Amino acid sequence: MVAILGSFDHRLSALETAMRPTQARFFYFFRFDSALLLVSRINAWKYWLRTHSIRRAHENIDKTLKAAEVILNQFDRSRQAEAKILRGPHEDLESYLEAVDQLRSIVRFFSGNKGFKSSIGVVNQANNLLAKAIFKLEEEFRQLLTSYSKPVEPDRLFDCLPNSMRPSTGSPRDGESNSKKSSDQNKSSETIVYQLPTLIPPRLLPLLHDMTQQMIQAGHQQQVSIIYREARSAALEQTLKKLGVERLGKEDVQKMQWEVLEAKIGNWIHFMRIAVKLLFAGEKKVCDEIFEGNDNLRDQCFAEVTANGVAMLLSFGEAIAKSKRSPEKLFVLLDMYEIMRELQPEMDVIFGSKFCGEMREASIVLTKRLAQTAQETFGDFEEAVEKDATKTAVLDGTVHPLTSYVINYVKFLFDYHSTLLQLFKEFHEGDAEEQLASITTRIMQALQTNLDGKSKQYKDPALTQLFLMNNMHYIVRSVRRSEAKDLLGDDWVQIHRRVVQQHANQYKRIAWSKILQCLSIQGTQGGSGSFGDGGSTAGVSRAMVKDRFKTFNMLFEEIHQRQSQWTVPDSELRESLRLAVAEVLLPAYRSFIRRFGPMIEGGKNPQKYIRYTPEDLERMLAEFFEGKTWNEPRR
Repeated sequence: MVAILGSFDHRLSALETAMRPTQARFFYFFRFDSALLLVSRINAWKYWLRTHSIRRAHENIDKTLKAAEVILNQFDRSRQAEAKILRGPHEDLESYLEAVDQLRSIVRFFSGNKGFKSSIGVVNQANNLLAKAIFKLEEEFRQLLTSYSKPVEPDRLFDCLPNSMRPSTGSPRDGESNSKKSSDQNKSSETIVYQLPTLIPPRLLPLLHDMTQQMIQAGHQQQVSIIYREARSAALEQTLKKLGVERLGKEDVQKMQWEVLEAKIGNWIHFMRIAVKLLFAGEKKVCDEIFEGNDNLRDQCFAEVTANGVAMLLSFGEAIAKSKRSPEKLFVLLDMYEIMRELQPEMDVIFGSKFCGEMREASIVLTKRLAQTAQETFGDFEEAVEKDATKTAVLDGTVHPLTSYVINYVKFLFDYHSTLLQLFKEFHEGDAEEQLASITTRIMQALQTNLDGKSKQYKDPALTQLFLMNNMHYIVRSVRRSEAKDLLGDDWVQIHRRVVQQHANQYKRIAWSKILQCLSIQGTQGGSGSFGDGGSTAGVSRAMVKDRFKTFNMLFEEIHQRQSQWTVPDSELRESLRLAVAEVLLPAYRSFIRRFGPMIEGGKNPQKYIRYTPEDLERMLAEFFEGKTWNEPRR
């Protein structure tokens, strides 16, 4: 400052020297004027020049002092910033970030004041300090992000789900335990609200954002990306593992028992919903806030954080879609297809950047593959039903397991009605509803064809008819009580009800015609009458009557023993069949006893031949079709 002020004295002397030639020229031009006047004017001019020069000098001094004050202020700010930076960011991160901003401002100031001799040194010193500050900031960023990037416990995630989807006993599958219809009703009556989990405390997000901004300005973008990816991807993957997500391949799936695999598929569906609607959406929100204003880095970091998690989830879906097809997989395939279609719009938004293109495409490919596999599995079912070669014998003539399996299968199809129609639209031309009706009809026909083949396993033709009656009745009743009736139509139901009655009539004819012949004397020697009312007893010997009673007793006991082990599971059908038999048997037996009983009762040991009263027969008929075991005592 002394040097600057001393220079003003030199400038004033130089100004006076410069004025001397001008004075000489004035004397030359104004030599005819009065000397006094000339001297007076010259002196006045010299006074003005000196006054103006002094004023200019004062102004320059003021400017210089102000400039010096600004420079001194920058040095003061530099010392303050240096003190904060040396203390480190851990104690007061906000002040530390302010100090980094001050350093940047100081560097800009001195870089723009090239005339200041020490500016280069000051800039170099500030830059060195700034580099140290960014290094410390990077370590603090790593520590903070790692400390607060912890896996989310499953219970916390379940609490973020809508009430209807929360598991009741801690297992994710419990959230899917209700039927699809009741679930749809819940969805329609309840507002579906997903509450994003807190992955990082909200108070930290603005600080983390400011830290990333400082590091990016310092050219540490790559370090920021690495730190963020390592911390957040580890937390996300641990969260998924705690939830139960596994990375499974086709070979792993093929080795699993169906019950285990089915449970894992149910869990996977739940995991997909949690991952997309809660975890990935939450990660996107955190990433957006921390990297606000840096779109490329934001999208790149989000893609790197979620890539492994998405791959873990989709790998299981791919393994199921590629595994060997079987009928029981159709519904889980449809479930998986439904959840992928449900989540696809959100996947497109969450993973919408160019850095997430592979994940977005993998999701679309899996959805299409599940649809294709489900469609092929559904197409296989008709053939599988018709060619089912199960050797499971149904000894009592009840409903075959294949029948109940197919009917339940068809009934479940209508829980996926809209999904199936979507599949038909994707893979077939024409009316999807008509195509579904056509396939359902063919499945029913395939079942009947298979049952006809299985009925031939019975040696007793009466049991064959009972078996067909039971199964057809079960089919018709199930169709009438389900949505399948809308596809198959009333005509189909009426036709197959008549088929049930035909099998019942065939059973009565085959099972009871021989025993009813014992109560007739058609074709016997000496007469052509019958044992019915008004029939003649002429030509009928006591021995013939005894023989007929013995034969009747033997046949009835045999039928009773055998057919009480047969089963008619439907109570109404069972009672109607017993009544139909009774309406034929009991009147004939009463007539037989009334006409020919006296011929036996007058002889020796009549109870040996007339072993049963009509009431006994009626009571014993009530024991038919109960599925009794051989060693069960007769009631």
